[in-house]
Amino acid sequence: MRAARLIKMVLLLQSRPSMTAAELARELEVSERTITRDALALSEAGVPVYADRGRAGGYRLVGGYRTRLTGLARSEAEALFLSGVPGALREMGLHDAASAARLKVSAALLPSLRDASETAAQRFHLDAPGWYQEPETPELLPLIAEAVWGDRLVRALYRRADADVERELAPYGLVLKAGVWYLCARAGEAFRVYRVDRFTAVALCEERFVRDEGFDLPGFWEERAAEFARSILRTEAVVRLSEAGARRLPYATDQAAAREALAAAGPPDPAGRVTVTLPVESEEVAFSQLLALGPEAEVLEPPSLRARFAETAARLRELYSGALPPNPRSSIAGEAGFSPSGD
Repeated sequence: MRAARLIKMVLLLQSRPSMTAAELARELEVSERTITRDALALSEAGVPVYADRGRAGGYRLVGGYRTRLTGLARSEAEALFLSGVPGALREMGLHDAASAARLKVSAALLPSLRDASETAAQRFHLDAPGWYQEPETPELLPLIAEAVWGDRLVRALYRRADADVERELAPYGLVLKAGVWYLCARAGEAFRVYRVDRFTAVALCEERFVRDEGFDLPGFWEERAAEFARSILRTEAVVRLSEAGARRLPYATDQAAAREALAAAGPPDPAGRVTVTLPVESEEVAFSQLLALGPEAEVLEPPSLRARFAETAARLRELYSGALPPNPRSSIAGEAGFSPSGD
């Protein structure tokens, strides 16, 4: 455990000019006193870790010290080759650069580990787009990716409902969500999210922007995604659920909304059913979602949604109450002399 921590400490110092004890402690999830002991142990082992004293001090490596990748374990080497997403890299125009980087890493590995890229590729594949849709690469994605990687300001036309609007953006990062590309960018002083396929024109500026070092792309995206999910839940439905319906509700509707509604529900009634107030996007969406629960869910409110379920139930009853109609395919097969057994 300590050996792995020491290696990680060296790699962290190798990737930055210097780091304070507090920064190292936070990255390695240990105390600052442990960082002091680890720095001493590295120094005694011949790794040139130097401690700068004073308020702006910290730890750094001296003499251009570099460690090599030959200390990687097989699992670490295989995990390294999982970090690239081939389809996404290709769409951003970075496939060749990523391939070259993987070759260089492979060349630096021990001979016994050089098949790591093949073993990893046979065990994991990311297919980002959703089912039942053909993924389309936005035409301007490679240009936007170039701006992101180069910290270049862009002037862009962005399609809204009524017209295109012009924006000057500092493009911070790209996110691929269910086959759709999004750009997280700073417009003025605010960070916003834009769908890449809605850009109709993009021009790279010569001017570069200075990144806000405190910007955290995964954290920003998670926060905005949660805000978006909450913003589209504009109405409510009151639903009585059986035990099975309560279990299945998070898989039929918005998971976070369903779990919050279930947590806020009172105790079950004598029949074992619980009543929840569920945030939903619209009556139309709620109907299609709750219909999947069948008789395990009873809509109580709004009255218009309950009436729609009652009408659907009546139509189903009428549809299934009569005798089973003859199967035309069975009669055709019989006339042709075929039987299910194949005799």
